[in-house]
Amino acid sequence: MKDLTRKRHFAKTITWRLVGTLDTILLSWLISGNPLTGLKIGLSEVITKMLLYYFHERIWFKINLSKKGTILESRKRHVVKTLTWRGVGTLDTMLLSWLITGNPLIGLKIGFSELLTKMILYYLHERVWYRTNYGLPNRK
Repeated sequence: MKDLTRKRHFAKTITWRLVGTLDTILLSWLISGNPLTGLKIGLSEVITKMLLYYFHERIWFKINLSKKGTILESRKRHVVKTLTWRGVGTLDTMLLSWLITGNPLIGLKIGFSELLTKMILYYLHERVWYRTNYGLPNRK
């Protein structure tokens, strides 16, 4: 089962990174006013965010904060998981944006604008994956 869950976490990492990168590129472009800056910021996050997301997934897989099987409990878990990931992701975005633009204010604007968009997108991503059995052979 260990290998199957790793495949699941890897697949979740890839799908989330695609959604997250597109959101970052668009927001960075809108805030900086420069499409090239948006691409630089969005594409620079691909490696850092994939690594951070994978380790976040592995940690959350080992944490049991809820009673298994109830929809309400799974939603609470996904909300908390969303908040912890967003904290890690926002810090990464702010730092990379600051480094790429040389302007800490642009880094803060991009990071804070992502708080709302990424939390909504991440929550929806988690709900889709919760309903998906890929990598979970014992769940029907």
